[in-house]
Amino acid sequence: MTVLDGITARIIETPELTVGILERAGGDPATPPDRTVVLIHGNVSSALFWQETMQDLPGDLRVIAVDLRGFGSTEHLPIDATRGVRDFSDDIFAALTALEIPTAHLVGWSMGGGVAMQYALDHPVLSLTLVSPVSPYGFGGTRRDGSRLTDDDAGCGGGGANPDFVQRLAGADTTDDAPTSPRSVFRTGYVADGYRGEHEDIWVESMLTTSTASGNYPGDSVPSENWPGFAAGTVGVLNTMAPRYFDVSAIVDLAVKPPVLWIHGTADAIVSDASFYDLNHLGALGVVPGWPGADVAPAQPMVSQTRDVLAAYASAGGEVTEVPLEGAGHSAHLERPVEFRHALLQVIGYIGQSPTVAPPTETIILRASD
Repeated sequence: MTVLDGITARIIETPELTVGILERAGGDPATPPDRTVVLIHGNVSSALFWQETMQDLPGDLRVIAVDLRGFGSTEHLPIDATRGVRDFSDDIFAALTALEIPTAHLVGWSMGGGVAMQYALDHPVLSLTLVSPVSPYGFGGTRRDGSRLTDDDAGCGGGGANPDFVQRLAGADTTDDAPTSPRSVFRTGYVADGYRGEHEDIWVESMLTTSTASGNYPGDSVPSENWPGFAAGTVGVLNTMAPRYFDVSAIVDLAVKPPVLWIHGTADAIVSDASFYDLNHLGALGVVPGWPGADVAPAQPMVSQTRDVLAAYASAGGEVTEVPLEGAGHSAHLERPVEFRHALLQVIGYIGQSPTVAPPTETIILRASD
């Protein structure tokens, strides 16, 4: 595992499983919860992706990045997808309990945003920062209001993974020889075109920690009479976000609503109203043959769904700050670190932030009075 200067890695023993975490060297375990930030990574990644963020945040914050099960250094136990992302959320809770952290500010990226929202449904949190999060209605197979397109979630879940990509993950491919290599997928999916960071090798290393064992990534599938011929199974990572199992829109009804930051790139290829990872959108483009048309299999309007749910959250008494980053891709914390840092420090109520940090170019604040 490649860790950057000032970052340390260790294993936490919990009653459920062993959990890998990253911390900053010299971090004070006595730091109060309101100065504690917990970072949750996305799909096909690990805590390693948060290292630049960890280095950048003020030194008097306690910052912890957690590996989800089946990723990084956390035990590769099977994932019960019929619980949505609750296996992941429960593992975060077990780790924080072992660390004697009763609550904290949660930051979730992509799938990790879904885990953070699930965690907030189950446990108190001080704030939620959602970085290009999965829609509150899951990934694929829903209309704008969250209603499901088919009873079996056709086209969703484990069957949607590219087999060659899975094989290259399992084979620890670090090349850019094919569009389906992890490095190529990082360049075309995780970040906007043209982004090059100095730590790309570490990000690829992080992707390659993904377990492709049965019950982990991508998960199983079942035959379907509906296009494209398969539906979500019951185990594994991708099935956790199938809409039959995953719906965190109930955050609107939380009695105590933590402030929410939603930060996302306008050039995101993964989470979008026209996602290149949504089989219905690919069908409309002719990439996947036999598409039955927009009346039957429309693309999922992921960003619009998130905006609708967060607007309802604000109308119900919560406070939401949306920061759209023009031209950024799926990884705001990597691509636009200054703006990401500023927005995060704002939502957690950090007082001593540097006045030299430039604010985001556009901020939209929703409150109940709006």
